[in-house]
Amino acid sequence: MNEIAPMRILFCCQLYAPSVGGVQEVIRQIAERLVRRGHSVTVATSALPNRDFEVLNGVHVVSFAVSGNFVEGMSGDVVTYQDFVVSSDFDVMLVYAAQQWTFDALWPVLDRIPYAKILVPCGFSNFYEPAYARYFEVMPAILAKFEQLVFNATHYRDIDLAHRHGLTNFTILPNGASEDMFNVTADPLFRVRHGIPDDSFLFLTVGSLTGLKGHAELVRAFAQLEIPPGRHATLLLNGNVIQRLENGGIALARKFVGLVRSRGFAYSIRQVWDKIIRKKIAEYAGAQRTNQTDRRVLVTDFERLELTQAFFAADLFVLASNIEYSPLVLFESAAAGTPFLTVSAGNSAEIAEWTGAGVVCPSTVDSRGYTRVDDRILATSMATLMVEPARLAHLGQTGRETWKQQFTWKTIAIRYEELFYRLVQEKVDAK
Repeated sequence: MNEIAPMRILFCCQLYAPSVGGVQEVIRQIAERLVRRGHSVTVATSALPNRDFEVLNGVHVVSFAVSGNFVEGMSGDVVTYQDFVVSSDFDVMLVYAAQQWTFDALWPVLDRIPYAKILVPCGFSNFYEPAYARYFEVMPAILAKFEQLVFNATHYRDIDLAHRHGLTNFTILPNGASEDMFNVTADPLFRVRHGIPDDSFLFLTVGSLTGLKGHAELVRAFAQLEIPPGRHATLLLNGNVIQRLENGGIALARKFVGLVRSRGFAYSIRQVWDKIIRKKIAEYAGAQRTNQTDRRVLVTDFERLELTQAFFAADLFVLASNIEYSPLVLFESAAAGTPFLTVSAGNSAEIAEWTGAGVVCPSTVDSRGYTRVDDRILATSMATLMVEPARLAHLGQTGRETWKQQFTWKTIAIRYEELFYRLVQEKVDAK
């Protein structure tokens, strides 16, 4: 426990448990560790119909029936949320991710918030979208109102914008992987449970099947993979179909209208089509099993404990996403001692360098900022690593050791705690 006074900390994020996803995982990991260190932590987030708690593992959860953002328009209890943030007695606040209501709704009241304010922009995924042009025109002035910005990468859209406008109120803190989840013993029966032969080379990828995580590209590459005679390979695609903020036809219709407004009709229709990618991948998997006896595709949606075992069981993790910021799955692969192959989405190449666990596959970025990889090049990179066991072992061992030293959530949470204390003290000194 800390020897100095505990803090009252507010996190603001669009989604939180029981919802599952990257944002939810980062905030949960940091928040729960700060509670363990003696702090009072509250999360302000969207109301969810399946949330039946107000406290989870010591973290207080305050729900607001708000949806939308600056571009799409916001609806619901916006004023109630603003009043809560302005009038509550916190020492420090961290808003996680731009382009969503828990950040955008605060713009009119930022100057009235009396305690230290931190923003993690999370990469500005819509930076190249025409509908967001005005949004990013005003963004530098908004960013300047925060005492501190936190970036997860040393070079990406968000930090590059800060540099261009002369902002210096920032620090770089990486993401990580949970020591609670990965300081466990690998289960030797994982492959048995899922019908994966012991001698089959296991490729793994993890991500929601949204059409933007590179699953289709990876399946096509796997179909072209040159597998040495007498060898077998398995591709395990793990991910849920769609992470929904709300359920029901009306909510989905509202989301589609918002998508049309922000991205255009053609893009929206394409996204709706991509939402059935699980079906398409299952069809690919069936074709693999029928036509090619030296390979197999599995489509799964494991619970967290089983997914951790999938990381341990894999021979190579592959990330072929079209868009990322600082993908947690690469830190998790390193934590499991599993080497990874990644395209240059987000700061994936930087994570490969930081952890020493990864190899970067050549890829390009289109005019909208989406990463594209040629199926044949990806297949060649996969095939090359498949026959280099010594190199894979070295990458895996290096990644595991680096993760233990630098990238556990315990270590990352302490760095956030130190930042919070510094900003709180600066507020006190400025009075």
